[in-house]
Amino acid sequence: MDTHLLRQSIGRLYQRFRTLILYALIGVFCSVLDFAVFTLLCHFGWLPYLWANVISIHCGIFCSFFLNRGYNFRVKDKIFRRFLSFYAVGLIGLSISELMLYLMVDIAHWNEIVCKLLSIVVVALVQYVLNRFVTFKAK
Repeated sequence: MDTHLLRQSIGRLYQRFRTLILYALIGVFCSVLDFAVFTLLCHFGWLPYLWANVISIHCGIFCSFFLNRGYNFRVKDKIFRRFLSFYAVGLIGLSISELMLYLMVDIAHWNEIVCKLLSIVVVALVQYVLNRFVTFKAK
């Protein structure tokens, strides 16, 4: 295949899925932050895993809002209202994560670090849909 055609095809794919790609990259960064904070607080015994999860998810929520607002969705109006909407979506994610962790750790007796990784994947998918079509919906 001609390299020029290949670049054009990749460019069209990127433009079509730009917000999803950037959301995923920002999500990976914020998930790593969330996971690192969780692991530090939980693994070293500083906090019980459910409290560590609350704190770590809040770190991810704040980081993700400002990165998505500025670099991905590029929506600068109504910052306070959009933040409240994003935060509400984050709290939905927190609730899902807390429930998953409780069920997997306390009921199924799985390792909390593994369970945290699983919950991040589920929560990221739910939050993408809600943020894309509610929080950062264009006018």
